[in-house]
Amino acid sequence: MKIALMDSGIGLLAAAAAVCRLRPDADLVVSSDPDGMPWGPRTPADLAERALAVARAAAAHRPDALIVACNTATVHALDAVRAELEPAIPVIGTVPAIKPAAAAGGRVAIWATPATTGSAYQRGLIRDFATGARVTEVPCPGLADAVEAADDAAVTAAVAAAAALTPADVTDVVLGCTHYELVESPIRAALAARTQGAELVYHGSAEPVAIQALRRLGLRPAPDLPRTGGLVVLRSGREGSLPAAALTYAEGRLLAGQGAPVG
Repeated sequence: MKIALMDSGIGLLAAAAAVCRLRPDADLVVSSDPDGMPWGPRTPADLAERALAVARAAAAHRPDALIVACNTATVHALDAVRAELEPAIPVIGTVPAIKPAAAAGGRVAIWATPATTGSAYQRGLIRDFATGARVTEVPCPGLADAVEAADDAAVTAAVAAAAALTPADVTDVVLGCTHYELVESPIRAALAARTQGAELVYHGSAEPVAIQALRRLGLRPAPDLPRTGGLVVLRSGREGSLPAAALTYAEGRLLAGQGAPVG
């Protein structure tokens, strides 16, 4: 079994690590675009073109499924990627976990990039899946870039700014960008101070999207299997190594244990 994941940068680490934990026997192909990142400021057409190139590079390795491990690319390029690769390769998009977060009808904060916050896409998800919950959209300028660079000081500053915009009575937090799941611990710490230690529920997309990919292949999680899977790293179509920044995160170190080169 081989599962590919694509993103502009290292945001895909969270979903790749989730696949690795759930199916240690799976071979992984992680395809990113350091030459073209960040994707967020690009026009939808330009972003879709970059995403298609990254998807084609991954598809050349003949994966059984492809995860678009990026919220922005899912919004702007999922249809194009599916049109090109399916049905030969099932393509799974990444959607913010708004529906499960809102299920209990509490106070939900959605942390997302400034481009996604207030967008028609996110507002549509709130309308369709968050009826009955009180929802606050929290823009997180600079957070994804800080995570990509593994800049601890910038992450701390961006998290603190977003925490200040988060209601103190929040009950559920949606991590609406795949990069944010890599810094869940500092996010938890900042919001614990904001909410005076209230027990919050955090909703990411990494594990659900990994489970969905397995489901599309007719497979179930089997975390106790021996770790036999390998890893191929593609960077703007070129086979290479995990960036050094990836190793600052537990998810990157887990993948490095798969025998991936690191540079």
